[in-house]
Amino acid sequence: MVLHPASTLLLTWTRTTPGASARARIALRQALGPLRLGDATVADAVLAVSELVANATEHARGPYQLVVRHTPRHVLCEVRDCDPEIPSFPNAPERGHGLESVAAGLGEHGRGLFIIEELTGGAWGYRAPGDGTKIAWVAVAKHTQPGVPSVGPPLT
Repeated sequence: MVLHPASTLLLTWTRTTPGASARARIALRQALGPLRLGDATVADAVLAVSELVANATEHARGPYQLVVRHTPRHVLCEVRDCDPEIPSFPNAPERGHGLESVAAGLGEHGRGLFIIEELTGGAWGYRAPGDGTKIAWVAVAKHTQPGVPSVGPPLT
């Protein structure tokens, strides 16, 4: 997998790597900490990316990579796998009612994408770069102002 020049590889793992989600959370927290994004923003990003790590490990071919990429306005947290198929997103419960309502409306499996949607306010997605891989991403705003969500509108 070829990395974008502005990317930093935080972690590589396979399906048999013990504690991959925990390792990803630690690596991402360490990468985001110095950016002074705020504790709640970092916690939401770490949880959302942890869901992407778990999904990739369970549903896609590896090896897998956790990458952070900086744009002028955002930090993109990316999970890369070796499966180019973009998952479908089933009909979501209405956003904005909290994680408890999302969890209550879904079964044991299938909650992850809805949790990511709720945590990021829709600033996440998938892209297939055309090299046989897939990238799941979460965008975290670099600069926040009081009253403005830390995760901005989806990138265009």
